[in-house]
Amino acid sequence: MAFTTDSFQSIIEKPWGKEIILTPTDLERVGKILCISANKRLSLQYHQTKEETLSLFSGSAELLIEDASGKLINLPMELQRGYTIAAGQKHRITAVSDCVIFEVSSPEHGSTIRVEDDYNRPNETEELRKENNRGWPNG
Repeated sequence: MAFTTDSFQSIIEKPWGKEIILTPTDLERVGKILCISANKRLSLQYHQTKEETLSLFSGSAELLIEDASGKLINLPMELQRGYTIAAGQKHRITAVSDCVIFEVSSPEHGSTIRVEDDYNRPNETEELRKENNRGWPNG
């Protein structure tokens, strides 16, 4: 990568709040901030190839996550602790109060499979990621 002094930001409106992507798309990592409104939750989902680590920076949130036996367990997220999610591992974040979560991950290749979604969104494919607000019409 060439030296640069440019900054980068891409904001994607979501039905639960917004996602602020901090890294250009050509890097081998993705950094983003998830701003989640109180009592909203993300999809119960898993990623085909993406691995991610989540860290709660403000507010209160719970992480529903699949354990090694396939059972879903609910964890209250602790501030500034890392929760790593493997490719194929089901998970869902629920905001108990307005919260801010930092995410660092491998690039978003393949699909995000939505097992359950409060907003009836389809699976997020690479094609859908190219659309404005990733296909969410109210963004």
